[in-house]
Amino acid sequence: MHRPELLILDEPTTGLDPLVQQEFHHMIGEIRQEGRTVFLSSHVMPEVERLCDRVGIIRDGRLVAVEDIGDLRAKGMRTLEIHFAGPVPAETFEGLPGVRDVASEGDRVRCTVVGPMDAVVKAAARFEVVDLTSHEPSLEDIFLTFYGGGERDGHGDRYRDRA
Repeated sequence: MHRPELLILDEPTTGLDPLVQQEFHHMIGEIRQEGRTVFLSSHVMPEVERLCDRVGIIRDGRLVAVEDIGDLRAKGMRTLEIHFAGPVPAETFEGLPGVRDVASEGDRVRCTVVGPMDAVVKAAARFEVVDLTSHEPSLEDIFLTFYGGGERDGHGDRYRDRA
């Protein structure tokens, strides 16, 4: 193969067996190391996450986002579970910027956070925190938020409409 500066690939791994897909991923890595550019169109989100530095999301024929995957994730939604040493009222977190779906059960609080987590962390710090778990969104979850067709809940096992 010649060495083009730009490769445009549309669903390049469709129909490939796992060994050939792995070789393809290795080849793309080499191309990137050489400083060449690859445009990859794919609906296989784990593959996009693995191969791409930047992502463009197209909706209704229009480019609605072009961002580094890390930056896209930082803006994304995550589910936060906080285990406290004792009960904490849900009201502590309700109304905080970017916080929704707050649920409190005994000494545990679960909420959804969109954007920066600073306000949540500061509110939690007023109490004794035993454990904190953040469920980061997958690229597929982020992609779905751009389409407004719903987003997965923190467990990734169902969709719900965006408010």
